Amino acid sequence: MKKSRKTAPNGPLERAVRAVLKDASRSMSRLERAAARPVAAAAEAMIACFEGGGTVYFCGNGGSAADAQHLACEFAGRYLVDRPGLPAIALSTNTSSLTSIGNDFGFDVVFSRQLEGLGTPGDVLVALTTSGGSPNVLRAVETAHTLGMIVIGFTGLKGKAFAARCDHALVTPHALTPRVQEGHIAMGHALCQVVERALFPEPPRKKGRAR
Repeated sequence: MKKSRKTAPNGPLERAVRAVLKDASRSMSRLERAAARPVAAAAEAMIACFEGGGTVYFCGNGGSAADAQHLACEFAGRYLVDRPGLPAIALSTNTSSLTSIGNDFGFDVVFSRQLEGLGTPGDVLVALTTSGGSPNVLRAVETAHTLGMIVIGFTGLKGKAFAARCDHALVTPHALTPRVQEGHIAMGHALCQVVERALFPEPPRKKGRAR
């Protein structure tokens, strides 16, 4: 069995890693300046939805589907405090619905078709697309607006046209997909924290998070 090669101090791999982390750090610094106000406005929309008995739906493809599911479970389960579950659903999790709708009607409507049967006025759709060009996410946004829902859109610098279609646009100020996704989860976590604190302001019994 081969011995694993030791990484040289300040060698090429370490320098490459530092470059990636430095780019990510700069992106996050720009994100704080650019996104604090839009995220706060999106949080207000979510709070109003939950307080009114509505549901927040999440959708995205690939890594954005993973982020959609991640954020939905933070609301449905808990983020930092023990409290009642909140109605949050990721539209990418029901494989029977995804495959049947995709097979019978086309992949472009796998999210919008579900919203047609689930969404009601006052609900919120959180739509994630790093490029801003995912056809099924765009269709979901159209359907959400038709139903009287509020749309919170997560995207990057390439998604300006998509951002213009959303009621609240949360844009990572970067064009590279990994940086955009890092910004999305940071903004998503900020949403989780401020929404949870607004809805459940009493300090609960502390309990460590299990992951």
